[in-house]
Amino acid sequence: MKAIGIDLGTTTISGVIINDGGICHARTVKNEGILPGSAVWEKIQDPETILRQAKELLRQLLEMAPETEAIGITGQQHGILYLDRKGKAISPLYTWQDQRGDQPREEGGSYAGEIRQRTGYAVAAGYGLVTHYYQTKNGLVPPEAVGFCTICDYLAMDLCGLIRPRLNCSHAAGLGLYDLERERFDLQAIERLGMDPALIPEVTGERLLGKTESGIPVSVAIGDNQASFIGATWGAAEGVLLNVGTGSQVSIYSPRLLNCPGLETRPFPEGGCLLVGATLCGGRAYAMLEEFFRKTVELVTGQSQDCYPAMGRLLEEEGIAPDCPVFVPAFAGTRQDPDLRGSITGISVSNMTPRHWIGGMLQGMTEELWQLYYCYGKDHPGQSPRLFGAGNGLRKNRTLCALLEERFGSNLTLSAGQEEAACGAAIFAARGMRQST
Repeated sequence: MKAIGIDLGTTTISGVIINDGGICHARTVKNEGILPGSAVWEKIQDPETILRQAKELLRQLLEMAPETEAIGITGQQHGILYLDRKGKAISPLYTWQDQRGDQPREEGGSYAGEIRQRTGYAVAAGYGLVTHYYQTKNGLVPPEAVGFCTICDYLAMDLCGLIRPRLNCSHAAGLGLYDLERERFDLQAIERLGMDPALIPEVTGERLLGKTESGIPVSVAIGDNQASFIGATWGAAEGVLLNVGTGSQVSIYSPRLLNCPGLETRPFPEGGCLLVGATLCGGRAYAMLEEFFRKTVELVTGQSQDCYPAMGRLLEEEGIAPDCPVFVPAFAGTRQDPDLRGSITGISVSNMTPRHWIGGMLQGMTEELWQLYYCYGKDHPGQSPRLFGAGNGLRKNRTLCALLEERFGSNLTLSAGQEEAACGAAIFAARGMRQST
């Protein structure tokens, strides 16, 4: 059985064709929907451009695999766009990176902070209902809006010819103010905050949303974190996934609903939950160090040069130095504290060298991920986690992989493909198709 998975990422749009043996084909294009914001904190994209690119990519994949039996969709979580009565976008996509929820209120504090204080839900700027709350309080919700959804749900409903979105729990929870135990939005909390519950999208437990014009079943869209877990483990609902890309995440599967302080509980589309700890820098921290070296080279030579190869050779030839400075790579803050900043301590007369700083940064990235896992691991002592890895931050850095294996005390299995989220969406859709027949 062949299935196609589409991943609507923040900077790229990817698609894969899979069969029971693995990935048959993968293709990635640049996301051309990124729009300039009116402020540095505004991160928006054009949903119609993304929709057009995704449908063209899907057309190309279907030409290669006309026998496709199911289509799965995933992509960037948390962000929203507003819809009119015909199911068409009437706003930009306010992405997960949008920071309007962190903007100061006249009464003091931030919009996200007020929601947390008044409801107890652990929401952050970029979450759809935090964005919607800001829009509501500032009179910015389009008057013709009858609802909102994620960009992934927008693609899914368009492919199925629907005018109203229906969300899987994994996307619904990503918008915030979602009751995990009751598996529904907390409409009472939403009303108390002055938001219209009629705009809240429907949550469905169905796996298949509908069919394309040509009759191919389309699954409900699922969160990219959950899809990446499915894709990286090829459907094995167990273990711990470390994903290092622009950001970094620790995802721990649990067959039952758990609450671990320091981790976010996200519903898993096939039952159970993922306990997720996310950093805002992750692989970007290593990229920042490379940029520092690049600018230093340019200062000295007058020419810009890619420093990643030299950094990799230094690690391969000399390894991690024994007395590296201590890096805390929270350079962009955290979900819980956006004002927090990173630090570099323990600098001595002997470790102010590129080798020490490269090693220190990688050790800091490793420790950041370990501390997130420890939120769960401290209550489950003696367990050696089955460790999976995904993302180019791991695939292109063997030293980081080795550091993580040492810190976690377990071998790290890197995913076979580079499009874990798209692959996971395809697997989810294929399973849904099998269950329906």
